[in-house]
Amino acid sequence: MKTPENPIFYMEVNGKQLNQKVNWEKFNPLLKEMGKKDKKASWNDYSKTGIKYDATQYHYATMNDSVKSYNMHFALDNQEKFLEFINSIKKKGQEVTKKNNYSYIDIDNDVFVAWSGSRAVLSLISYQKPYKWDDGYATDSVIAAIDSTANVAIDSAYIEEAKPFDYKEEIQYLKDDIKYLKESIKDNNAEILKLQKDINYLEKHHKYPEEKKEKELDVTVEDSVYAPKVEVLPPPISQDDYYEEESYALDSTYQKEMDSLNIEKFKIVKKFAEDSFDQYFNSNKEISVTKDMLSFRDPNSDVFIYADYGKIINDGIYKKMPVNFNFTGLLGKLYNSNTSYNLYFDKDKVRLVNNYQHKDSETQKNISDVYKGKKNKKLAALINDKSIGYYVMNVNGSKYFDMMYGMLKNSGDSEYQKEAELVIETMKIVLDEEAISKIAPGNGIFVLNELKSKNVEYTDYDYDENYNEKEVKKTKDVMVPDFTFAFATENENYWKRVFNVLTSNKAFAKNFSKSGEFYAFKDEKNKNTYVEQLFFTVQDGIVYVTTSKDNINTNNQSEISKQWMKDSSKYPLSGRLNIQKLLGGLDKEFKRKSEKGTLDILRKNAGEVYFKTESKGGSIQTEMNYNIKSNSENSLMYFFDLIDDFYKNSQTDKSSKTL
Repeated sequence: MKTPENPIFYMEVNGKQLNQKVNWEKFNPLLKEMGKKDKKASWNDYSKTGIKYDATQYHYATMNDSVKSYNMHFALDNQEKFLEFINSIKKKGQEVTKKNNYSYIDIDNDVFVAWSGSRAVLSLISYQKPYKWDDGYATDSVIAAIDSTANVAIDSAYIEEAKPFDYKEEIQYLKDDIKYLKESIKDNNAEILKLQKDINYLEKHHKYPEEKKEKELDVTVEDSVYAPKVEVLPPPISQDDYYEEESYALDSTYQKEMDSLNIEKFKIVKKFAEDSFDQYFNSNKEISVTKDMLSFRDPNSDVFIYADYGKIINDGIYKKMPVNFNFTGLLGKLYNSNTSYNLYFDKDKVRLVNNYQHKDSETQKNISDVYKGKKNKKLAALINDKSIGYYVMNVNGSKYFDMMYGMLKNSGDSEYQKEAELVIETMKIVLDEEAISKIAPGNGIFVLNELKSKNVEYTDYDYDENYNEKEVKKTKDVMVPDFTFAFATENENYWKRVFNVLTSNKAFAKNFSKSGEFYAFKDEKNKNTYVEQLFFTVQDGIVYVTTSKDNINTNNQSEISKQWMKDSSKYPLSGRLNIQKLLGGLDKEFKRKSEKGTLDILRKNAGEVYFKTESKGGSIQTEMNYNIKSNSENSLMYFFDLIDDFYKNSQTDKSSKTL
């Protein structure tokens, strides 16, 4: 069986490897405990569902104007156990449908499960009637608006005398509104209920409920003998007059119409499911996938995922937009790619390897050229092992122009393709690409050194018994970042001239000043901002922007930071984030007991993220590692243990509130 043409998503789950990494003795009790809330649930042993967990699972999703589907193909090792599991989660009274060579059941209106022998399929299918935009609508609506305005102006002299309020006529208007809203039952159900409550009130009181008016003081006459006049308000309307104890019952006609629509929709979805099941169970039950989807699959990965973001963008929500709004031009071309992910749950870390390959070879070449920039060791020297994290970029800035020109070239309307190409050629002539790339060639680094505590003042508001507003000055501790941003330049004079203008211009000089080789920005009026002061300087071909002058003085690195320096000089993009250190600096941001409990769990288990990106094998490859810090058997069980800790913390918090 071949997967449907042009799936937007495909995934293989390596059950043989993953099943060896799951500790069912820990995992099953956790699922059982979390399932206690569902009183209908009767299944309590998720390790014995009849599903063959050590076999490969295949998942894929499709999408078009009207139908979206998600399908999961998996193996069975005990059909009787599997049927017991299905019976525990299906609708009450729902019967199994038997076909020639398989059986299936709908466990929900849009969820179907089919099985035969040792194979089974789960399908989630949604259907929505396609809607076509009328491109002439916008023009027609404008013309109609102009006509209506003109008519109002002409007929303004012949305004009819206002008629007295007729509650019966108003009720009929509201009923007509309900009839209109029923055409979109699902979206307008809440509005229908509101209108029906209005009808109920009108039938009882022959008018709408009066709006509460605010008290007003009559100060037109000042007299010490007489107190200011206060408007007497009518007695408040009782809530019982407007809202009944029970919700207003839907009329039988509406209910029948809603039921008939649901039935018709279910029949359509059911037919799609049956067709898919017929195709699969009439085959040899093997899934055939096109080669381009598997180009970057690693058979040793635990999970492999392929996603076609181009189809998701172009054939998804943007396809339903009017032609006038061309969302699929540049954005659609950028995402017109084969994107793959290989996920690994190793002993001490989680690895995710992503490959991005544009479907147009010329565009892919332009993108790859960007990732072939020069290395800069001076920037790497800012890395130190005491910092919270860093992000380093070593790309070819001049090649960005070729990439953007290529993206823009064929992203416009074909009707104006020649005009678009002329504009692009003009841009090439006007822009001096070489001069721009010398200002910022493409080497940069951001280092987050630490989070420091700062006491700031803020304004809060209190209200007296008469609801008069009063400003109150309060203080609180916030965490402010201590960071350094630096990038290479081949034109130091340009940046020095920029900084000199900032210090000499009257408008900017209020906040900018110069001291030696440093330029400083300080906003005295906004001392309570997160970043109160910044320093700028240009030294030895590097432009620095930092919160502290000491940050640009490179210290003696440890062996581990020296290794990070080498990696940062080796790859076009790389970075590191110590989540544990980051959370340690955010302690003051968590106030409540439950929040502090969550923070303690994260601080105890949080690890470190490291990533690197390079042009490799005709694609842009990014490898991200999350190094775990816990006593879990492996990185997969690390996440299960983390969920278990969160669940226990939530239960402890509930019990403390009860006490």
